[in-house]
Amino acid sequence: MSNRVDGDEGFAHFDLAAMAKADQYKLLASVILPRPIAWVVSRDAEGRVNAAPFSFFNIVSSDPPLVAISISAAPDRESKDTLGNIRARRQFVVNMVPEELAEAMNVTATNAPVGVDETQLAGLELAGCAMVDIPRIARSPVALECELFEVLEPGGASTIVLGRIVYAHVRENVFTGPDGVARLHVDPAQMRLIGRMHGGGGYCTTRDVFTIERKGWPLEGK
Repeated sequence: MSNRVDGDEGFAHFDLAAMAKADQYKLLASVILPRPIAWVVSRDAEGRVNAAPFSFFNIVSSDPPLVAISISAAPDRESKDTLGNIRARRQFVVNMVPEELAEAMNVTATNAPVGVDETQLAGLELAGCAMVDIPRIARSPVALECELFEVLEPGGASTIVLGRIVYAHVRENVFTGPDGVARLHVDPAQMRLIGRMHGGGGYCTTRDVFTIERKGWPLEGK
């Protein structure tokens, strides 16, 4: 049970410090939605390829261009393969997950033995990268080549990896208009990405999009 206290009518209140770690995770993973998925490809010290998805992930800076990935502890080994590989090679590739590769992504989430190439288990085709010695997933519409920027260890069961994006691969058909690439006009619907939702297997699509225009100052009618 979570630590629920009295408060405003209609709200449940939780003191996270008083909750069990598993309950903290369950609550936060159920209310911070949707979450983008970093489908991380890495290599170990021997050159073997590894792939795994992480949904505690986002871009956190554009200058410098940084992504953050939270990697939880592994129950059966010193650390998850992805974290060990990133520490060893200081490089990795973040691939975004389209709807058509959702099942393949789920295969790579399995807790395979050390040294197993999950991309082969999932039947994924790989492609070369420009600036890192790590392959990318060929059918992913977006792949971000990253170099390790910093590893943060906040003192719990999770380690946070900050990666500097050094090169991006974006499928041409996601850009709109004759000069879409030059103007960086991206149509999100063409990427057909999925996001992580609550529960053990909850996902969502990103097709249901609406637009709200940014307002200038002073606000009209105020």
